[in-house]
Amino acid sequence: MRLRLWGLAILASGAVLAAQGAASRQVEWRSVGGDAGNTKFSPLTDVAPANVHRLRAVWQWQHGEGPRDDYQTVPGAFETTPLMIDGVLYVTTPYNNVAALDAESGKELWRFDGEAYKLGQIPTTGFKHRGAAVWRDGQKLRVFLNSRTRLFSLDAATGQPVRSFGTDGSVSLTTGFPRAVVDPRQVTQGSPPVVYRNLVIVGHAVPDRYQLKNDPPGIVQAFDARTGKRVWVFNIIPQSPEAFGAETWGNESWRVTGHANVWAPMTLDAERGLLYLPTSTPSSDLYGGRRPGANLFAESLVCVEAATGRRKWHFQTVHHGLWDYDNPSAPNLVTIDVGGKRIDAVVQVTKQGFAYVFNRVTGVPIWPIVERPVATDSDVPGEQPYPTQPIPTKPPAFTPQGVGPDDANDLTPAVKALALEEMQKYRTGPLFTPPSLRGTVMRPGMSGGANWGGAAFDPASGFLFVRAGLMPTVARVGANDQSDPFIDVAYSNQFGSAGQGRSRLAGLPITRPPYSTLTAIDLNRGDIAWQKPVGEGSPSLRNHPLLKGVDLPDRLGSDTKGGAIVTASGLVFIGGGDKYLYAFDAHTGREVWRGPLPFAHAATPMTYRTRAGRQFIVIATGAGADNALVAFALDSGS
Repeated sequence: MRLRLWGLAILASGAVLAAQGAASRQVEWRSVGGDAGNTKFSPLTDVAPANVHRLRAVWQWQHGEGPRDDYQTVPGAFETTPLMIDGVLYVTTPYNNVAALDAESGKELWRFDGEAYKLGQIPTTGFKHRGAAVWRDGQKLRVFLNSRTRLFSLDAATGQPVRSFGTDGSVSLTTGFPRAVVDPRQVTQGSPPVVYRNLVIVGHAVPDRYQLKNDPPGIVQAFDARTGKRVWVFNIIPQSPEAFGAETWGNESWRVTGHANVWAPMTLDAERGLLYLPTSTPSSDLYGGRRPGANLFAESLVCVEAATGRRKWHFQTVHHGLWDYDNPSAPNLVTIDVGGKRIDAVVQVTKQGFAYVFNRVTGVPIWPIVERPVATDSDVPGEQPYPTQPIPTKPPAFTPQGVGPDDANDLTPAVKALALEEMQKYRTGPLFTPPSLRGTVMRPGMSGGANWGGAAFDPASGFLFVRAGLMPTVARVGANDQSDPFIDVAYSNQFGSAGQGRSRLAGLPITRPPYSTLTAIDLNRGDIAWQKPVGEGSPSLRNHPLLKGVDLPDRLGSDTKGGAIVTASGLVFIGGGDKYLYAFDAHTGREVWRGPLPFAHAATPMTYRTRAGRQFIVIATGAGADNALVAFALDSGS
């Protein structure tokens, strides 16, 4: 009997060790940014420069959403970054639904429909959603889905609402606003929640199409993850004369101004209990005559206590924003070595092409940030541009800034002549040249520079990898002719196209390529390590009649917003905005692989390893009914 018991004990011990060994092979992707600090870094080395050529697409999954005639809705771009927890992928869809997939095969396990489409189409931005969040309550895993006006708590095993949360599994996201939300379409969700201890924290988006007095102002809300009770609210725009920053809103414009919301993902320092909020432009984007002053905390990085929502520090990256230069991405928490000193820092990459780097606890800049004079000669009645803007001394800008004759598109001499002719129609100048009645060519454009894809950080090298769009925008406003019920400001970009005339460039960009780049910033030195074009360029650009027969560069750069991830094997994975997923050598920027995609990519990839020991790289592609989540893995060849 003793021998048998001893044998059973050995077998049981072996089973436990085998299970632990299998579990140790699994490497998860627990947040949209890989971790709460949004490093977008994976410790995996299975796929490496020596074998990356063996990557193949191994499965695809489609969300199956299409136009809904009953609600007059159309799904937008498939921009999700899935999570992988315990062998299951959690994927959000454009219609703000969530599905669970087997991480090895892509087989759908369950799907939850939050019925966001029942509120009708979202103006301008359309339907999109970039990810969910998870929380463990003992042995139970919960999935939090923020869907337009509601926050849902779902049982991760079944996809069913957790009935003890809020009312039958959801809570309202609109009842906490300091002003009543009259039209629920004015508030929507796109970025994932943040979970800190037993709190689930959400921002929101307000479509730029709304430019009205008393639009919803930006808030961030925290809810008890078990009960759904609202715990705290942080107001981006001050809501009383005594509130910090109220004096930066001339004519007490804080009373009526909306937007300045946190639509981008937020970042958490869980160990210190600090939450970092990237805020956006107040209404309206290109006209600030109704809101003179610097306008805190719009277009700022704000650090708050995650447990209470109390402000710790802030830095405003654009004063009195007139360029739609929202802080568009999750800040990155990094640890760097500057001058022999190890520093825990936070980095905010921006649409205007800067990386602002701060001590993450104190908010003190790692390198000086200087207030420099900028143009203030606006021809828009009532506009008062701010006289200075904060310019980092390091790192240098990762995009070209401003537009002049030397920047004209020069793909052919004829194209250059037309580009110079087109420039004469508009105002041009350096970064922060104000929008105008004539139209101001601004670069980076309103989409950036950096956008919601943000940056990825390699802790070994100290390199920060950021994708940037380089397309310019014409910032032109016109007088309000009272024809638009969504607008009551005196001047708006919505009235800025009258008499603009047709360009002889016929859709070609006014500036030279590339139109998208991937840049490695050495954060230990505060310098650019390398910069490469990314993406072939749109088919309409490559096949343009004015470029017929021209030998074009292989990579013109595709203007898109998804970002990069980096692995410990020294690979940077990024979609090109074309129909390829790319891998670049993290040290040199050399392209080492590209894999075909069924549709143009729109998202940031992620990676994980299953218990079976296989590393996958997954990316969402396409828009509307033409979409696919695509998984790549190594083939069995040599």
